[in-house]
Amino acid sequence: MNSMSLLMLRLRVGLFERIERVLKRHSLVGNHRFFDPGTFDWVAGVERHHAEIRRELMSVLRFQDAIPNFQDISTEQAVITNDARWKTFFFTVYGRRMEKNCAICPVTSSALSGIPGMTTAFFSILLPGKSIPIHRGPFCGVLRYHLGVKVPAPADSCGIEVGGERAHWQEGKSLIFDDTYLHRAWNASDQVRVVLFVDFRRPLRFPFSILNRLWLSWISMSPFIRGMQLRHKHWDRVFEDTYRAIGD
Repeated sequence: MNSMSLLMLRLRVGLFERIERVLKRHSLVGNHRFFDPGTFDWVAGVERHHAEIRRELMSVLRFQDAIPNFQDISTEQAVITNDARWKTFFFTVYGRRMEKNCAICPVTSSALSGIPGMTTAFFSILLPGKSIPIHRGPFCGVLRYHLGVKVPAPADSCGIEVGGERAHWQEGKSLIFDDTYLHRAWNASDQVRVVLFVDFRRPLRFPFSILNRLWLSWISMSPFIRGMQLRHKHWDRVFEDTYRAIGD
């Protein structure tokens, strides 16, 4: 990288850091590693559907080999996962519904529709022994939600650490955190661990809420997101073919 390219990169990083500081300063829910789920009035509505969401998940897991790895959809994830032990069953990719998957899991899809500002949602499936190394999310304008859908025992065999704070999933219970803190996750059990994984817009004061919405809208039209959506079409066909073959 030549000196001019390095300078431009530093300027972009510096600008982005300033934008993040401004957004966090105008957060309506404060700034925490983990947030109290009770702060968000929609959480209880999602948790009420846990049993039905779990039944839909178990149906999907019958076709586990046809479920894409995360890096198959989002190639940038290859820096943190390059094996076949983190699989993703998407419902929404930056505002675009994956209609076939939503039809396969109608209760899950309906529960997700009650989350204001949702940008992305999927079943995040960690196979036994999978660890996700330390990394950080790209933008503080969203917060991350996890509903424990299938959680192995004992509780401490699976977990997540955000900014040095550790938590463990519970079936039917929610975690909400800021993924721009360095974080990692693991499944040290001999069973599959699944959470319903959602990114949603961080509640912000006006006019920063509008600016955040515009920024996320721009991201949704970027080549990165369009690439994810196109790659998902291929995996749609793979899953549908397998679903029909085994289902028949």
